Amino acid sequence: MLIIDRIVWFVNSGVKIVIVAVIALMIVRLIVDAMDLNPFAWTSRTVRRLSDGFIMPVRGGLRGFGIDPKFAPLVVILIAILLGWFVLQLVGTIAAMVEGVIESTRSGAVFRIIGFIINGLISLYILFITIRIVFSWGRVSYRNRVMRFLVDVTEPLLGPLRRMIPPLGWMDISPLVAILILMLFQTAVTGTLLSGPFRSF
Repeated sequence: MLIIDRIVWFVNSGVKIVIVAVIALMIVRLIVDAMDLNPFAWTSRTVRRLSDGFIMPVRGGLRGFGIDPKFAPLVVILIAILLGWFVLQLVGTIAAMVEGVIESTRSGAVFRIIGFIINGLISLYILFITIRIVFSWGRVSYRNRVMRFLVDVTEPLLGPLRRMIPPLGWMDISPLVAILILMLFQTAVTGTLLSGPFRSF
């Protein structure tokens, strides 16, 4: 368990460092843009070279929404925090599932092993659906590898639900219904396979 805790701590620390670095870089970019420095000066060129990889794709997306591209650094900060949260949730879910399975294996609780595996997989699936919703709001293309993976994984559930449940105006509510159904199953798993103390069955 100590190894898993160390891995989770390492990933947590790494994600937070990356988020803080992105925030600092975007703040410097905002300052440089506001000061209207010579674009050919070393400072301007260095800051732009480091930050353009983050800002340029976001600017294109903002133009598509009719939003002023000058807000791109702020949107990059929000995206970095959101993606960091997704990674931490993913790692936390996997770690909880692995720790539960290990503890159940040590105590010989077969039903709890199955329960932790099912519970963890449902949590991952809910997270994938949530990420797909957010990515679709950001108009991430299916050509993107992550988006393609999310669509391929979640569509077997969302596709049939979308055919059964009519949209509310322009809003497709099938992902919300899918999450509610999965949460209901999760509650059922917790109340059956994961109920009671760690012991052999």
